[in-house]
Formats: sequence, C-alpha cells, structure tokens
Amino acid sequence: MQNITLSADATLIATARQRAAEENTTLNAQFRLWLESYARQSRLQRFDETMAELQGKLQLGRKFTRDEMNER
Repeated sequence: MQNITLSADATLIATARQRAAEENTTLNAQFRLWLESYARQSRLQRFDETMAELQGKLQLGRKFTRDEMNER
C-alpha cells in the first residue's frame, strides 16, 4: 500500500476522527472506502457511456442449435 499526505483543517480532522471512533473504525479506513468509491464512479460512468453508445447497434441473428454451439 502506498502512503499519501493530505492537508485539511485541524478541527475538521478532529471531528472526522471522533466520528470514525464512534463508528468503531478509523479515519484512514473511511478515507480508503471513499477513495475506492470515488475511483469506481469514473469506471461506472465510462461503462454507462459505452452502453448508451452501443444501444441499438447490436443486431441479434438467428439462434444456434445446441449442436451448432457445441461444434468445434
């Protein structure tokens, strides 16, 4: 795991640490959850954009029989 340094208001950090302690976790653990969620949003947005772009472009052909699907 890689370390990073962040800057924030001391009162804000203290309040966040207190809330994390009340939730039986750490500020570090909460930040990791937020960072993961933040990174995932970007991927989900790209997925949604790709799916919207492909909407209507897929043309379904005939259905293959079981024998045709199992041919090698």
